[in-house]
Amino acid sequence: MKILIVEDEIALLQSISNYLEKDGNVCETASSYTDALYKIDLYEYDLLVLDINLITGSGLDILQLLKKGKKETGTIIISANNSLDDKLKGLDLGADDYITKPFHLAELNSRIKAVLRRGKFGGTERIEFNEISIDTRAKTAYIAENAMALTRKEYDLLLFFITNKGRVLSKEIIAEHLWGDHSDMVDNYDFIYVHINNLRKKLTDAGAKYIKTAYGSGYKFIDE
Repeated sequence: MKILIVEDEIALLQSISNYLEKDGNVCETASSYTDALYKIDLYEYDLLVLDINLITGSGLDILQLLKKGKKETGTIIISANNSLDDKLKGLDLGADDYITKPFHLAELNSRIKAVLRRGKFGGTERIEFNEISIDTRAKTAYIAENAMALTRKEYDLLLFFITNKGRVLSKEIIAEHLWGDHSDMVDNYDFIYVHINNLRKKLTDAGAKYIKTAYGSGYKFIDE
């Protein structure tokens, strides 16, 4: 999953990012109000970890703008302020959870998984698409109950396709989601082509021909 962490305590920002990356996430960071707004406007994220007490601006304003843009990004507020008013404001604005500093990173990670499970996976840890199923806890994909031998990127790619089934995904969007925001600076996206071809071959060999090329625009995961 691709996560944006908005926090102006740099040590905490790096700790959260490092912890979540070790759990297989792609993490982007923003240490100011302006940086957060820039990234939210330009890129897509599965989840936002948001400090609402930034020195440079209000995290609640960031949340409000995010929801105004109708982006389906899950949000967890982190704050040193344990006041009931702030919690209610954040939840009323559309935040999915609220955790008060200091907190254990393992607890934050569990809450992130719960928000993603509810928002992305229909409330379950197992996603199914015809004969394909994905155990998101074990990070393992199956075809007809047989475990697939996928690299980490192939697994992430399959999960991204299935959670966006029917939607045309450009190479730029795929690269940003799986490799991070800076991938938009690369000269070409040939590396995306290689990963998609490898995944498509493994699926096709098992009779699952769902990755379609949308000529000139990208790829679509669809049952036809």
